[in-house]
Amino acid sequence: MTAAAQSSETAPLNRGMITLSIMLATLMQTLDSTIANVALPHMQGSLAASQDEITWVLTSYIVAAAIATPLTGWLADRFGVKKLLGFAIAGFTVASALCGLSDTLGAIVGSRLLQGVFGASLVPLSQSILLDINPRERQGQAMAVWGMGVMVGPVLGPTLGGWLTDSYNWRWVFFINVPVGVFAFFGVSTFLPSRDSARRTRFDMFGFATLALTIGALQAMLDRGEQLDWFGSLEIRIYALVSAISFLFFIVHTATSGPHTFFRYQLLKDPNFATGTFFIFVIGAVLYATRALLPPMLQNLMGYPVALTGLVTAPSGAGTMVAMLIAGRILRHVDARALLLAGFIIAAWSLWLMMQYTIVLAPSDIIWPGVVQGFGLGLVFVPLSALTFSTLTPELRADGTATYSLMRNIGSSIGISIVQTFVTRGTQVAHSDLAAHITPFNPAVQPMLAAGSRYDLALLNRTITQQAEMIAYLNDFKMMFVATLLVIPLLVLIRPKSGSAPAVDTSHAAMD
Repeated sequence: MTAAAQSSETAPLNRGMITLSIMLATLMQTLDSTIANVALPHMQGSLAASQDEITWVLTSYIVAAAIATPLTGWLADRFGVKKLLGFAIAGFTVASALCGLSDTLGAIVGSRLLQGVFGASLVPLSQSILLDINPRERQGQAMAVWGMGVMVGPVLGPTLGGWLTDSYNWRWVFFINVPVGVFAFFGVSTFLPSRDSARRTRFDMFGFATLALTIGALQAMLDRGEQLDWFGSLEIRIYALVSAISFLFFIVHTATSGPHTFFRYQLLKDPNFATGTFFIFVIGAVLYATRALLPPMLQNLMGYPVALTGLVTAPSGAGTMVAMLIAGRILRHVDARALLLAGFIIAAWSLWLMMQYTIVLAPSDIIWPGVVQGFGLGLVFVPLSALTFSTLTPELRADGTATYSLMRNIGSSIGISIVQTFVTRGTQVAHSDLAAHITPFNPAVQPMLAAGSRYDLALLNRTITQQAEMIAYLNDFKMMFVATLLVIPLLVLIRPKSGSAPAVDTSHAAMD
């Protein structure tokens, strides 16, 4: 080992600047998962795109990020965390500028694909770095800081996006990333120590290709399913078949190709990690599905303007931040599983409150359940992150954080697709049930039917449609409420941290 390398290893860490820099990068990436949502109508007119076409601005980013996320572990081991993180921040910043400069639909979709590819590694790398630069007794607080960027970003995205779009134009939704990215890149380049790569293994192209095809086909199926009547469409059946066959090849290849496969199957041998990734899958589904349901419900059913919709949904992020700060401080003093139990119960309570919604809601009726849900999920996120990685060896950490983020993204996609499908179909079913009572024999509607006014009948049909859609939303909240309660018994599968768990090597300021 050279003297320069020794000096790099023994140099004191500026944990504050490292944390600030990587969290800016994380927040930049997570904000972009939702910040463009409210700007879509403005972008649609500017880019001359149809309603179906403009949604690819969102889905292209999710697809690219999901496919590229599993590459993080191998790239980090091959090139080093500092080089990879700097390259990812720079690429994401340039891609954001290209999004803002785009004048055609093809240009912005291509730029969003680049954003997803470069941004995929930002979240798992930031988590891994925070775990490495902090001793075990501070890892709970470190995960609280990291979790705020990961979970609050998507919540605040629509509010910030609406403000930027109203105050300036939709292009600033993407231009806002440029100064943030420049600062994050400077901080990482200056304060994050460099180390030699951990291992030099060959790249498992077949494993990556089959996993990427699995995720890509699954995401395409989820994105297009609602529009094409799901498995009633040949296109959807093809997506499903391709995804299933690719996943089968991936499993067989991983199980039979020795230790140098793309996916480190040793991760699944750790019970804490396996259970934790399932929990983050559920959290991703519930959090993002709720956020996908509330804006259209408020705007379409209750007439809330876009700006007010963003304002009443944003306070849930405050609940998340408060809970994470509390959990990070008390995690070393209480059983982490007790925090998980409390968090899931509180999150379920918030969904029960949402099940009581009516067609007429005051802003406080939206804010309070959102804050409760944010607080519950904040209590879950910090101890879950700590327990998931508490028994994972350091050499598996890069692969583990990538898989952890991947499962959160897949859970989000599946959750959003399921609840949107159930809203559409539930509205149709409820409308049919309610309309069945509109007969000449129903005293409540006899005068209206006798008058035969088209205006009255149209108003009646509109009222029935609103009520049917409200019923569908309430059924979705009920489904998520039940799903949250059903996962609670799985907490018994998580082992608490003990002295036998591997300690974090604090001399490794960055994994590479």
